[in-house]
Formats: sequence, structure tokens, C-alpha cells
Amino acid sequence: MGNSYAGQLRTTRFDEVLRNSIEASLRSNTVVPRPVFSQLYLETEQPLAHDGGLHGCKAEGVITSLAKECMSYFVVCVCVCVCVCPTGRTENDDEDDEVGSESNSPPIPYQMKPPPEGCCTIDGFCQTGRDLRLSSLASDPLDVPPEFMLVGVKSPSLPETLLVCAVDRRFLPDEKGHNALLGFFGNCMGCGEKGFRYFTEFSNHINLKLNTQPKKQKHLKYHLYRNNQGVLVKGAPICWRGHDGRSRQMGSSLSESHVTSDEQKANIALAHPTHTPGSYTAGSNVDPFGLPQITDVPHSLTNGNAAVTQPPSNPSGPGRPSAKGSHANTGPPKKRHKGWSPESSANSLPESTAKTPPSSSALSTLSVSSVITNGARSETAAPLSSLQGSSLTPPSPPALSVTIPDQLLHTCRLQPVIFKGHGPLPQLTGNANEVLLSSLLQSCYLSSQTLPRVYQHYGPSPIQPLSTEMQILLTIYYLVQLGPDQVPLIEDLEQIFMRSWRESHLSEIRQYQQPQTPASQGRPYGIETTTMLPGLPQHFSLPPQSQQPLTPSQLPWLAQLAASSCGEGVVVLGEKIGSLAQGLQQMFSRLMEGRLENTNYVVIIVTTLGQETQSCVVVTGKHQCRALAESMYSPKEGLKEINQQLSTGVAQDLIHYCNSQQDGDLDSLLDGATVDSSEPSPLSSSQESAEERSLKTTPSPKDTNSPKNSHKQCSKDLPSPKERASSPKDTCSEYSVEWREVRPIQLAVARKLLSHVCAIADSSTQNLDLGSFDRVSFLILVPSSEVTFQQTVLQLWKSGVLQELGGLDQKCVSQREAERYVVKMDQSAQARIDSLVQEAQSNSYTLYILVHDHAHCDINSASHSSSDSGLGLVDQLLNSRQVRDAPNVLILHVTSFPFALQTQYTRISPYNEIHWPSAFSNDVDLYHEKTRYFGVSELLESTRSGSSLPLMRHDSSFESMASALEERFPKLHSAVIRTTVLIQHYCVALMAASGRISSSHNLHKHTSVETLEIVQSLLSASQQCPAHHGHMVLLRIPSSALAAWAHRRLSRVRRQLGLEENFEIILGNPNQPLNIGPSFTDQIKTWLKIQDADWVPQTYLELEALPCILILSGAEPLGESLPRSLKYCDLRVISCSYLQRTTLEQELGLAAYLVRAESRPPHNPGPGSDLLESDAEKLSSTDNEEEEAQENGDSPPSCNQQLQSCPESGALDPVPAQSSTFPNVSQKGVMDAIQPPPKSQTQLQTQTPLFLYHQATIHQPQVQSYSPAQPISQLQPQPQIQSPNRSLSQTNSQPYTQTLPPHQSLSQMQIIRPQTQPRPPAQSRRQHSKSTSSGSLSPRASSPQQSCSWARGVSRPPSVLLPRTLYDIITASDSSGLPRCTSFLPHMSVAWASSFRPLLSKMMTCTEQSLYYRQWTVPRSYHMDSSNRTEGRSDNFHPRRLLLSGPPQVGKTGAYLHFLGILSRMLIRLMEVDIYDEEDINYIAQAEGVLYHPPNASWPNTDIMRTMPFDYTIHDPKYDDISSVYCPGSTPSFEGNPVRQEDVYLRRRTSRIKLSKYAAYNTYHHCEQCHQYLGFNPRYQMYESTLHAFTFTHLLLGEEIQLFFIIPKSKEHYFYFSQPGGQLESMRLPLSSDWNPDCIKSPIFTPTTGRHEHGLFNLYHAMDGASHLHILVVKEYEMAVYKKYWPNHIMLVLPTVFNGAGIGAAHFLIKELSHHNLELERSRHLEGGGPTVDVWPFIILADDSCVMWNAEDIDAHNGSVEHAVSLKQILQHMEACPDLAHYGLCGIRKWSSRGLTGNKQREPFSRGHLHDFLLLNVDQSQNVQYDQNRFTCHDVDFTLRLHSAGLLVCQFNSFSVMKKQIAIGGYKTFIIKTKTTDVPTSVGPSQYICAPDSKHLFLATPAQLLLEKYLQHTRQKLFPLSTKNYTHPVLSVDCYLNLGSEVTVCFVSSRPHSVNICTTGLLFSGLLLCFADSFVTPAFLKKFTFLKGATLCVISADRSSLRQTVGRLELEEEWRFRLSDEFQTANAKEDRPLFFLTGKHI
Repeated sequence: MGNSYAGQLRTTRFDEVLRNSIEASLRSNTVVPRPVFSQLYLETEQPLAHDGGLHGCKAEGVITSLAKECMSYFVVCVCVCVCVCPTGRTENDDEDDEVGSESNSPPIPYQMKPPPEGCCTIDGFCQTGRDLRLSSLASDPLDVPPEFMLVGVKSPSLPETLLVCAVDRRFLPDEKGHNALLGFFGNCMGCGEKGFRYFTEFSNHINLKLNTQPKKQKHLKYHLYRNNQGVLVKGAPICWRGHDGRSRQMGSSLSESHVTSDEQKANIALAHPTHTPGSYTAGSNVDPFGLPQITDVPHSLTNGNAAVTQPPSNPSGPGRPSAKGSHANTGPPKKRHKGWSPESSANSLPESTAKTPPSSSALSTLSVSSVITNGARSETAAPLSSLQGSSLTPPSPPALSVTIPDQLLHTCRLQPVIFKGHGPLPQLTGNANEVLLSSLLQSCYLSSQTLPRVYQHYGPSPIQPLSTEMQILLTIYYLVQLGPDQVPLIEDLEQIFMRSWRESHLSEIRQYQQPQTPASQGRPYGIETTTMLPGLPQHFSLPPQSQQPLTPSQLPWLAQLAASSCGEGVVVLGEKIGSLAQGLQQMFSRLMEGRLENTNYVVIIVTTLGQETQSCVVVTGKHQCRALAESMYSPKEGLKEINQQLSTGVAQDLIHYCNSQQDGDLDSLLDGATVDSSEPSPLSSSQESAEERSLKTTPSPKDTNSPKNSHKQCSKDLPSPKERASSPKDTCSEYSVEWREVRPIQLAVARKLLSHVCAIADSSTQNLDLGSFDRVSFLILVPSSEVTFQQTVLQLWKSGVLQELGGLDQKCVSQREAERYVVKMDQSAQARIDSLVQEAQSNSYTLYILVHDHAHCDINSASHSSSDSGLGLVDQLLNSRQVRDAPNVLILHVTSFPFALQTQYTRISPYNEIHWPSAFSNDVDLYHEKTRYFGVSELLESTRSGSSLPLMRHDSSFESMASALEERFPKLHSAVIRTTVLIQHYCVALMAASGRISSSHNLHKHTSVETLEIVQSLLSASQQCPAHHGHMVLLRIPSSALAAWAHRRLSRVRRQLGLEENFEIILGNPNQPLNIGPSFTDQIKTWLKIQDADWVPQTYLELEALPCILILSGAEPLGESLPRSLKYCDLRVISCSYLQRTTLEQELGLAAYLVRAESRPPHNPGPGSDLLESDAEKLSSTDNEEEEAQENGDSPPSCNQQLQSCPESGALDPVPAQSSTFPNVSQKGVMDAIQPPPKSQTQLQTQTPLFLYHQATIHQPQVQSYSPAQPISQLQPQPQIQSPNRSLSQTNSQPYTQTLPPHQSLSQMQIIRPQTQPRPPAQSRRQHSKSTSSGSLSPRASSPQQSCSWARGVSRPPSVLLPRTLYDIITASDSSGLPRCTSFLPHMSVAWASSFRPLLSKMMTCTEQSLYYRQWTVPRSYHMDSSNRTEGRSDNFHPRRLLLSGPPQVGKTGAYLHFLGILSRMLIRLMEVDIYDEEDINYIAQAEGVLYHPPNASWPNTDIMRTMPFDYTIHDPKYDDISSVYCPGSTPSFEGNPVRQEDVYLRRRTSRIKLSKYAAYNTYHHCEQCHQYLGFNPRYQMYESTLHAFTFTHLLLGEEIQLFFIIPKSKEHYFYFSQPGGQLESMRLPLSSDWNPDCIKSPIFTPTTGRHEHGLFNLYHAMDGASHLHILVVKEYEMAVYKKYWPNHIMLVLPTVFNGAGIGAAHFLIKELSHHNLELERSRHLEGGGPTVDVWPFIILADDSCVMWNAEDIDAHNGSVEHAVSLKQILQHMEACPDLAHYGLCGIRKWSSRGLTGNKQREPFSRGHLHDFLLLNVDQSQNVQYDQNRFTCHDVDFTLRLHSAGLLVCQFNSFSVMKKQIAIGGYKTFIIKTKTTDVPTSVGPSQYICAPDSKHLFLATPAQLLLEKYLQHTRQKLFPLSTKNYTHPVLSVDCYLNLGSEVTVCFVSSRPHSVNICTTGLLFSGLLLCFADSFVTPAFLKKFTFLKGATLCVISADRSSLRQTVGRLELEEEWRFRLSDEFQTANAKEDRPLFFLTGKHI
């Protein structure tokens, strides 16, 4: 319009112009709307940042004086038209302008007067330096003169705060913007200066620092007032006439979209169909509901305060999410916007600006969510907090009454629903049962009043709740937005209130969100609090936002103006209404007069002067009234109402009406089609059929409704069905089933379950001691469904878990045996649970697992459930104190819908939740699955793909028929009507498909295409297969009575049509077992090769490939799994009233499916891909015309041809056109003609494109209709995809070509393609089930060209048919991009904790969703968790309760069954260890068989022991690759290849042995008995220990040795200190004469490294509770980690220099320390007067892998018998030996399961080498030390030197020690690596040495270790004459070194008086001198004789000592040396290499 009227006033009255402009714009059909106020104001608006989409539209103008005068009549009534200028910016005059200014000239620059010198210029302070900020003066007392008002001044430099001043009220306008004097008169509230007469002067004084001329209209913004707390707060904005009155009060339009400015970009995008598929019907600019397009952008209307909203920029384009945090329009405005300020941008930003693209939700029906609530809310379900302090008027006795007209229901054919609003509702008299009352809207109003209360604890706040007027206006705006078939949802209204309130207080909310507000609490896990309304159509928005409070007098006019945009859809009664009673009476009068025929809602508003505003809402739309009335029932009450209507016969008229709609009575047609003449005469029209009689007198479903009785009833009138032939020619080669093993993802979930159980056991809470259990038992609890019970039993039986737990054979466990482990949660469950609790109490060593499968089914509280209802059993049984407190009972909840168990009072810890993992990540198979899950999300994806037929769709024909009948029968429940219509459709489809009825009756007109396609597929599938395999059709009817009637009706039609042999009709009642006909049972038995004559199918899984219709009844599915032959899931009659997330996903979960991975549907299939649904039995069109139109609306223009279509938008099942391949295929079931639809349907569907209607027939030629401009090739499928069993889809003749819009493209045609991927053959097995768990059936097809329809369809998910209402809800998306249903209440047993909650985010993980529900939902009073509250605790989790959640039918049962198996194996594994089990080596049986001691001798005799020969031979199997020690008379074998020592333990033989009760444990064991032992002592704080230094001098080391003890407080009594807490003096030792049966006298030292977790240091059980001193000897660098894992153990820390030392150093220091301590203790006792020699001198050196000990008893009958004994018993026995002090070293033998080979009678004591577990006498062995440098064979070396010193060594052979195989850590794990890098490298033994002073690769390994390894591996090079030469050993003086297994070493000691073997006459092949001391002399060496060429090896610490040794021993006389024979270890000089010299004997 431009500026055509610039400067002129229109003569039309303002209100007429206003109304006409609004209505004309709102009803405009153009994409670019007309500006609303083009006639009234002319100036171009300031463009704001926008994302574009429309161009060339401007809204210009200036408010005229007439408009200014009329502004007093309304506040926020008008929406400024949102237009987009060519630059892509919206135009919206949102700023102030000068009063009376009509100039378009640029602004005049303004220069402020410079402030006086020395004054304050700080923003927010006046020039005297006094603070003026509201935040500072809020609580100060202020002196306000009379007639002055406190005003908030806006400073451009302080946009977030106000400055306080006092202004004479005469210079301020009133609430209508009038009566303000020109000029200014004000005071400064900072310094108190008064009398400012000019605002310019005043602005200078308060430091406003303006760039434009100061004007009071710009900067005096808000009134200020004191709230209830006396705090000064911001009040209403000052209404400056011509500024706020013009721009802000008029800143809104009343278009039906009412989009707030921060939603502009999403809604503007709606106007562009190419950018927003799903927003409009293609080719039409008219909203599908007849509403005008969305273009106007008003502000949010508030009750007082408003933020100026401007749209943030969105450069990402339409529909693209944007989360920009800053405003794009930050530049200065133009002249007409000189009131622009930064806060106008800052305040406009919502908390989240993320938007989602508009989708089909714009067209969706929101339907019912519990009568403006969510199903489970009661009529008075307002939260308690909302009833306190509410601003709503409390109910009071109404003064007037309203009489309900007579015959209201009969006249109007509806039952109005009255929603209470504000104020008391008058009393209703008359026929009150024809009107429904609800307080749910009132509850919503109350809850919205509680929103601001969350901020009260932050102190005084200007935030105010929504006003009553605001709530009413928002409600009207919401109702206006609803389409004609939509029903209001309470969640939407709550979100509207919350958002309006949030936007009106945006700046205040932000400052309170800094600490933690509910808004920020809504995003603790990445939740984004979106400002988009949840789930509303994307074009919905909030009403305008105002700076002015909405007054009661303005409300009626504004409400009527708002309602005017939808015509008669919403009627407001507000004018001249004095009371609610008057308004209701007027409403009833209009209703009876028919004046509300097209009205859905009547809003009554009463705004009497001086009284509170009152309101109520009356629902008068037929569809809305029915939906709301039915949703007021609980599910149980709804089923009861249905049963009552059936039993009273009120549904009989409906039956007769439906039957009479056909061309001739349906029953008559059926009677004429009866095929068997021997059958009794058909029922005449006067005779009632059985099903019609049953509708009148329907008994309970428990008796006559059973399928068994109905089957018998039918069988009386029918001949027996023909026997199906089972000859080979009738077998199907493509039918093959296999029992599926555990899938990889199930195995992963089972392991996750196991890891969570282990985490509970490992936690510090000690709630589960897995180490104390030796077996697992379990009980599986399932819902009270017989089929679910039987399928769980079957899967359990086939899984092998029972065999694994019980150790039984598969054949020993029957299916009856498996039933003992599964229990239905009915009344019989009580006894089973009680017996399990008693069993658990008596068997404390058994872990009991209670698996609560389908845990969402019964979560009712036992206290709120009656005993006969069957509810509350789970609470009564699983939450009982006996189960809760049992330490050996673990509860596992398993469910697909865990939401109801995730509340604020849940019993399950979030850490104990296990969520089913995603099998694919970025389309990568993570678990290498052969199957791919197809669930709810995939169903939704199929509706969005646009390139294939959606698997989930609705049936528009069925919906239109059902809607028509619902209007005709208003008293009947919709479930009765819809079920009747559906069954009628099935009956007619059966008649049409059977071919028994003449085609002249046009039966196809009386059924839907979807139903006909289902029936034809059902009938033709079994005929195509020689074995008669077919599909299952699931018909879901929740009412058991309706399901029973449907079963009888369909059975009768099937019988009369003679189709009994074609398919079975099964009634699935959860309370009854499965019952099918005997002929079909025989079929299944034949297919599965079952020989058992009594076998009958008991689960739906066993009906695989059986053609059948399964009528599944019950209020909700109870976990029944369906076979993979399920092809259609018909959910068209499920209830639309109870919209909870669990309810919806439960029903959709019936269609969940596992498809083979290679046959999964592509996400974006191209034109040439094998579409999932495009086979010969799928529809090639859909009823979802609107969605398909937008998805295909942008097809190429060349393809835009006019094609023919069918109005029903469906296709029949094509029958193969070539009968040569399938000669037996039935040719019936083909429709002869397609009749035109009713005219109304045709008109409705011309708006949207339809798919082609495909029809195939055998007898008709293949005719294809196309326009002349259309190429034939476009209609024909490609040759390579044709197959013999497929025919081209035939189009119909051409009467309806014009029903398609001209832009319909060929891309919408679905070319039927064969499945081309071959299937591998599979072995046929008897077992079968659905492929969802470990016991699941996996049918496979074997050929690409499949004749069996079942084989073709088995890898395709089923199709789902939904009610249109649910389809629109499910396919719609909320603002977060999630499906609409996810924002619903999760379960009817829970409630939202607050209306102030964020939405779920699309990016949330399952864990984050759980945390969301845990924060925002609370259980209702009848929820079993409602009592789970403990005062003073934030949680009350049960420690042994787990939750496994996963999608339906994904395989959870198989996963938890496998978990039970691996848990049992793990417990057995925990009770077992790998023990080294090896025979003694190098053992030669005693020839004489002489026994020195009696076999039963308890202790050794010293004298006898001295006479026994010392056994030099090493028998320990771990030393099978070391050099043997020479002993006269023994000849070892050198056969076999030697094994490198570091690999020995990897190949050594082990046995799995169950732990005894006397075992030693590692850190993973903790039982109650071990608590105190491990440090959990209440007397001492955990980890409380002290570090003590202990220093002593040792001559051998030549320096002081400082060791450190870490002593826990609880162990300090074992030590002696100089004073308490003082210097450590010594370790206390007992006296030899002391004896205590509960005490071990010898200290136990365990050297260890690298085994802080796995070392067996827990000796509590091994010691049988006896007191003992146990010291861990650790290296310094490992001190901290050992202290962490073993806080209550004493630790001896080796010096730093020993960090790289071997086991020899540890034993050396232990022995020397013990001897020094012995001397100290003797001195201490001597000072105390005690005997000096009586101190106990023994210590125990134990390996860290000793796990169990055994004793051998001599039995006269059975010989020796071994049994486990405690370490305490062994040690006390050895310590009690009479002559123990005479022994230097004692030990016990190594355990072997095969005993001592070759010796039937073992010597009880022996002298020989001792290993691993030693009792050392430190006093006797004082002069014999361990070699501190040794890494290997140190015990062999020490024993030989100890024996040569003359000390007795004794091995107690009656005791044995078991050593556990620990592959981690230990002293053998030394890695040889180079000096230059820390990475281990492969260095050969030849590189361990090098020539001195040579350039060689140095190794970072101790020199001694390199030497020992070199000597071990280079024996042939070093001692060639010694290899395999036992008679000529190598002479080793004073030490034993391993020279390899093929070399024999003869050990001799050079010490005087030492015990050596006789070497006379013995020729040695070599001489080894290692660190020869002074005892080795030339004379000593000359005693021995050597072979010529024998090798000499002299080892020394350096080259100097090496030469000195050669010279001192005169070796050059007999040995020849070469310079090249000197070597050193490959160490750097700083690492002190060892040197050795080799020579040859002369």
C-alpha cells in the first residue's frame, strides 16, 4: 500500500476500519498477507533481523489522531502485521516516537550540556554522587512529597536497571494515556534536590548522557511501588499517549497464529511451502482447517510487565535450529525509531531461541489428553501447592442456579462439558446427567499461579503471577488455534501460561536464574528450556504482549475480537453478562435453538464492576464433547461402560444400521453365500444371530466368551474341516526355522548387567557379598497373562539356563520343570514369593534373583488396591520388608517403558539402570548383528521418508464412516462404534475377497481399501504356498467383551463363506490359554515335525506362518510376543483417550520387529532401491495424503501429469498375471470395479494429491492410462526388476483423472519390486519362537524368487494402522524435534512435579531421560513408590535393585536369561581358582623303600633327621628348566626341549579348585567377617596409620640400613615404642614358652611387587580368625598403592636403592631385620628380668600367591587322604614341634593332585630344597644370608648354603600349600629394555654382555639379572663340555647359579667345617667362581680335578677385583686366558656392570 494515504485521515470510523482490516487479513488466501493497519498508519517500520522467505511486503503508516482517541478502548488487541521487506527483515514499529511528530526528516544531533567541573559523572548516580539505582534504593525510606509519584527512569547506559525519581503526578498520564500536562516537574531522590522544571535539566543532573533530545516520554518508563515486603519494585509501564499506546499497545494482531516475535522465523517459514513440507496442502494456500495463513507477529500479552520482543536473527535458514545468543540488530535505528535502546534487544531474547522446522504437526489433531489433562488426573487433581495462596476466588455457594433444558442430549445430540474456570459455578438443576462438569481447567489456572513462587526464597521480587484476565485471554487464544477435530490438552495450556509468564518477566527471571532456578534446574543434563510450545502446531503462538495491565473492562471486547478470527468456532459471551448463571442460561438457549451448531467452545466471562472476574468454558463441539467425556473415565471405568452398553442392548441399533447399509441386508447376503447344503438353514431376518443376541446379554468373558466354547458352537453347525495333506509335494522348501543363539548385543547387555552387580558388590556400602555365594537361584515374575507366562517358560526351557544352574542334562529338564521358575503375578504368586523368602533365609550361600519382567504393568500401591483387583501384588511382594532386607536377594526390573519407575521417589538408583545400547552408530554395526531392530522410531521414520509406503498409516475411509456413526449414535461409546465398523469392514472384505458374493452388490464401497488389502493378503498368502504358509493379522480390541463379539462375528462370516480351512481366527484373552482349531494345530505340528500327539501351541510365537487373525484383547498388552509372520497390526480401534507415553508406546510396540540386517529398509531409498514395502502384497498408496503431498510436492515439472487415482488412496493385492508359475493360485478376491466415492469425500480429497490406485487382474488386459504428454516408460517398471510372479500394477479406468492436482508427479507411484537378496539356507529345527531373545525363532528364506508369501514377508516389518487422531499425535513433533507423544505424561500413575518444566531434548541419552523423569515426575498416591520417602534423605534407593530397559521385542528376555547363566558361572568362578597342579620333577624312587619316620609321625625326630641324606635334587616343577644339582647316585634325564623361564608360568599345568573356607583372598573379597580385618573398624578411622623409620647397621652392606614401617593404629600393639607415639624401638616377639590357641607366634613376611590388587594378603579366613602379625614387604615406589588397597596391613618399605632389586634383596633384608629385631627383643627382655634365649626366633616367609593349605591324614583303609585345613592349624602344629629350635629352616611341600609319583607310601619328613612357604630360624641361620643381588633361584642357593653350614632343613610332607596362578606382577616380571628408550625391545641373550670399553647398546636392566639370564641361555657356548654331561658337572664354589637345564652344577662350600659331597675321583667340566671371598684359596681349588679343556668363569664386581682374583688364586697356572675372553654385562658405567673372565683348563 505504500504511503498512499500519507498525512491524510480516513473518514471511516476507527473500530470499523480496525475490525474489517483484521478480518480481511486473517481470512486472506494469499501467501503474502495484507498489512492489517495500512489504512491507519503510514510510516515504514524498522526492519528487524529475519531469515527471509517472503519479499516485497511493507507495512507503513502513522497512528492517526482518531486512532489515538480510540486507544482508550483497548490495550492489546491488535497485531502489527509481520511483513518482510526485500532485505529479509520484518517491519514492526516497536519503538517510541515524538508526540505529534509527523516528520520523516533525519534526527537532529543532540549535544548534551557538559557537566560542571568536579561533579560526579558515573552512570546510575546523580551529579552530587548519590546512588539513584532502583536496586540500591529498593529498601531505603524515601521522602515523596504529596501529589508526587515515584517513577523509574530508563538510562541508555544502564539497560538492566532503573533510576528512581519523583515526578508530579499532574505531568504524568493516567492509565488511559490522557490528562498529562506538558512540561516536567520532578525531584532527585538521591541528593534530595527539588524543583527541576525542565526534563533536559533533570536528565543532565541524573547523568542520562543522551545522544538525542531528552524527552520525558522516552525515559520516564515505569511506575514504582512498594510490594508486600515493603520493597520498591517496578510496576506498570507509564502509558504515554502516542508512544507506548501506539507502538506497544498496538503491537499485536489477532491473526489466528498469534506468533510471538521470537517465533517469527519459524512461523514465517510456514508461509513458504517449499521450505516447510507438511505445513500446507500442496498447491493450496488455504490452511487445512480453513484458517488464514500465519503472518502476523504480536507480542506476548501479560498482566503488567512486558519485555520488548524482537526476533533474533537466524542465518541458518528456515526450519534450521538456531541458538544464537546475541541480537543481530545492534545498530542505531532510524528517525522514527529514535526511542531504540539496547535493552530492547537484550530483553527480547528468550532463554532459548532454538527452533525446529514446522512439520505435519501443523495439521495434526492434538486430540484428547485426559480431558485437558492426561488421563490419570482426577477431577480435583490440582497440586496441593496450587491451592495455597491462590489469587483465584475460593469457591463460595452460588447465588443463582441454572436449569438444564429437557431433552438436551436428544435435541443437540451431544453432552456438553463445562469446565470450571474462575469463580464459583452456579448450581445446575434439571437433567444434570446430560451435562458433564470438570474442574481440570480450574486446576490448570491454579497451577499457573504457583509458577512465580519458585522465586520467592530469593527475597523480594517484582515477578507477579498471571492475572485472571490474562489467563482467560490466553485460554481463548489457545481454543481459537485448535482445529475442528482437535481436543485441548492441559500440557499445552500449561506451557502457554508458563511461556507467557516467562516472557513477561524475562529480565527478572534471568537475574534469579543465576543461583539455581527451576528453569536452570530443567537443564542439569543439557536440557534446553525451549520457548516453543510443546507439541502445538508450529503456527501456534501466544497472544500479544503489552506494557499495560489488562483490565477487566477490556477483557470481553478483547476476547470477542480474539475469537472473531475463527468465525463461529469459539463464541465469547461477555457483554451484558452479569453472572455465570446468566451466561450458562444464554448458552443453553442458543444450544437448544441450534445457534451453536458450528461452535466448539463457548467462553463465558463475567466482569462486574467491583467484583472478581469470573469465567467458565463450555465445550459444545460434538467430537470434542465425546472425546472429553470418554477420557473422564479411567481405563477400568471405560471398559465397564462398554460392557454395560453391550449387555443392555443399546448397541443393537448400531448393528442393524450397519447391516442395512449394504445393497441388501448383510446377513441375507451371507445366508445366500452359504456353501454347504448340509448346513442348517441360515438365520432369517427375523431370527437374531448369535452375535446379536450376545450383544444384549453378554456374560462375563470368563465363561461363554472363551474361544474354546465359540469354536465348539461353530463346529456343531459345520462339517469337520478337511485334513491338510502332508505329502512331500505339499511341503514348502522355503520354510525353515532355527533356534537363535544369544545375539552379540544380548551378550553385551548380559555383561553390563553382570558388571553392575559386581559394582554393587565392589562398592564400599557392602550391600552385596558375591564372594559368599556359591550358587544362583531365580524366580521370574510375569504379568497375569497365560500366553506371556508360557512364552517365558518356553524361552527359559530352551535357553539352557536351568541346565547350567543345576548341572543337569538338557533331557533331564522338562518344560514342566521350567514352570517352577516362572510365576504369574496373580493371587497364586503370594505363596511362591513367601516360599522363596523362606528359602533365602535358610540358604545364605545362595544368591536369589527376582526378575520382575514387564515391570510397568503393575506399579500400584498395595494399600490402594483391593485384594480381588489383582493390582498391588508387586508392591506387596517385592517391596515387603522380608525381600527388601534379605542380603542375598537381588531384584531386577525389566521393562520397555521404565518411565513410571523413574520418579522423585524411585527405589532404583540411577547408577543401577542398564539401558539397551544402540546397535548402530553412524550406520556402523557395533555388535556385528545379523538382525536389525525395527521399532517405534523406525515406524515414524517410514512416515517421513516420502519415497515408500509408510509402514504406519491411518485409514481415512474408516475414520469418516466411524465419525458419521459417532454423530448418529451420541450415547454409544466410541469404542463400540469403531469396533462395530471395523468388524463390519472385515466381514464385507471377506465377502468381497471370497468371490461368493456377486460383484453387482458393490461390496467394496462398504469397506476400506486398507481392510480389503489386509483380507486379500491373508487369503492369497496361504494359497500361494504349497504348505499353506501365511501371515498373521493382529486386530487389537482392548475390550474383552467387544473382542469376544468380534471373534464370534468373524467366525460366523468365515463359516458361511466356507473359509474355515483358509485361516484361523484366534481370540487372545490374557486370562485364558491359547486355543486354536485341531486342523491348524496339526498343520503346525507338521511344519515343525512334532511327534507328540498331545502337543498344542501355547504361545503366539508358535503360530509362525499360520494364516490367522489374532484378536488381542485386554486393557493393555501384557508382554505377549508375536511371530515374525505378523504382517498387519491393526490398531484402528485402540483408545485415543488416555494419552500417556507408556500407553501409546505399548500399543506401537506390538509391531516391533527384528529384520535381517541385509534386508533392513534404507533410510533414504532411491528410485532404484528395493523398497521395503514394494512387494506384490503391499499397498501402493496411502491414506496420509497431506504428508505425502508435501513430501512429493517439489517434483520436476516435466513429470507433473494428471494421473488417475482412487479416493480411498489404497490398492488391492495384485494377483500374479502369469499362472504358469503358480497353477494353484486362487484367482478370487479381485475387485471387479472401482466405484466412485461419496461426493463429499471426493471434494475433501481434491485438495491433496493421491497415489495411483493399483489393481491387477488376470482376465483383463494390462491397461495403462496416461495423458498424451506422458511417456509410457514412466509408467512401466524397468525390465530387470520384473519377475514371473509379479505383474505390473494396473490402473483403473479413467473416470477420476481430475481428482489429482496438476502437480502430481510420477515419483509418487510405487513400482513393485521383487526382493532380490538371496537368503542362506538354514537347518530346520523343532524349537521355535520369535527372534527377540535367546529362545527365539529365526525363519529364513532361501531363494530370491520366492513362491511362499510368508518367506517373502518374514524379513519385512509389519504395517501398522492407527486411528487418525493418534496418527497425527504420534507423527507430530514438538519443539525439540521429538515425537509429540514423548512430551506426554509418562504414565497414569505419576504426575508432573511442576508445570514449570522443560521439554525433553532430542539429544538426550536414555540416562539423561531417566534423570529428567526423576526430577520432574512424582508418583501419585496409588503408585507403589509414593511411600518411599525418608525424612532427612534426598534418596531412598534400594541397594540391590536393578532396572533393565530396552525397546519392546528387542530381546531383553534372552539377555537377562543369559545374565543368569553368566552370573552363575561367575559365582562358581569366584569360588574357584587356578591352582598349579604339577608332578614333582627329577624324582627317583627309593630303591630300598626305607621309611625313616613312622607314617603317622606328627613331628620330625632330630636324630633321625641328621641321619637322613640331604636331597640335592630340585623337585619343584617351576624349576624344570634350571641346572640340576649334582648328587652322587642320581642320573637326571635331559630329554625334552627346555623352555625359557619367563614363559614357564604360561604353560604350566593348573587345575580349577573350589576355594575352601580357609582360603586367602585378594582385595576383591570382602565379607562381613572381614570388615574389621580389612580396616572397617569403628574404633579407628579408615586409612589411619603412621610412618615409622627403623635403622640398623649391617656389616655386609657396610652402611646403615633405614627401613620404614607403615603401621595402622589398630596394629600398633604389635610394636614397642620409646613412648606412645614416639620412636619405634622394636617389633614385639613372644617367648618360646608362650602358647595361645588363638595366636600365631611367628611374624609372617610377604614380599610382593605389582600385585596390590591380586596378591593374597587377606589371611583372615586362612587363619580362622586367629591373631597374627602379617607384614607386607613392598618397594618404595609402590608404597602408596599398596597402602590404598590394604589400609589395615603393616607394611615394610624397602630402601630406595632396592627399587630395582629382585626377590633376593627382599629376603635378605627381611632376614637381617628379623635377626636385628631378635637381638633387640632379647635385650628388652633382659632389661625386664626375663631369660635372654627364650624369645621366639622364627619368622615365616610366604609367597603372595599361597591360597590354600592341605593336610594329609593316614587312613588304614583308604591310604592317605588330603583335606583343606587352616593356615592357623599348620603353623600351630609346626610351632609346637618339640625340637623346632634345632632346625634352621622348615617348610611344606607343593600340592599336586597326583601326589608323589612312584612312592606309594610317602616319608612324612624329608631334607631337601624348600620353596614358597618357609619357617626360618633367624637365630640358627645368623651366619647364612640370602644373596641380596639374586633375581632367580635365590631359594635354591640359600638352601644349599644353609645345608652346607650344617643346619637342619626339614620339609613337612603331611602338609601342602596350593599356589594360585597369578599372571600379573611378581618378582619374575622384569622387562629387559634398552637404555635409550622405555619401550621394551627384543634383545637376545647374546646382547646381554659385551667386551669392556666397546661401543655397545647398553641396557636399562640390573647387571645381576643380565648375568643370570646370560648364563642360563648360553650354556653351550660357555660350558660346552658340560652340556648333557651329568657325570662331569660344573664346580660352583659358594653359590648356585642357573647354567641351563642341560648343565649339572656341583655345589661346594669353601667355609671351614662345611658339609660338602665327596668329590674324590670326580672330573669337573668347568669351574664357576662368583664373587670369590677370602675363604677360596689356591689350596682349596687344587682339591678338585678338571677335564682338559674345561671352562673357567670368574665373576667380579669390577675389572680390578677380577684381575686380583685371578692372581690371588693362581689361576694362570692351570688355566689359559685370552684378552678377548674378558666380558662385562651390557650396562653403562653408572649402572655398575659386572665383569667376568673365561678360560680353558690346560
